[in-house]
Amino acid sequence: LGDVYKRQVSDKITDPEEKQSVIEHEKVHIDQMKRGELYYDDEAVYFKGKKYLRKEFDESNRNLPWEKPAYKAG
Repeated sequence: LGDVYKRQVSDKITDPEEKQSVIEHEKVHIDQMKRGELYYDDEAVYFKGKKYLRKEFDESNRNLPWEKPAYKAG
């Protein structure tokens, strides 16, 4: 629903509270990137020095290590 690289939130979100939640979630990812903890490309996500191949995990999994704090925030 949000894209940290494009710095946008989906226009499909009409509820202001949901939109704010997505923004808070994406802010966590921005902070992770600023600290050098998180980076991603088309093939993988790199988090705290570990490489996670996209073909080997479900990107909607809320328990991924970079997603846990983001979902907690928003």
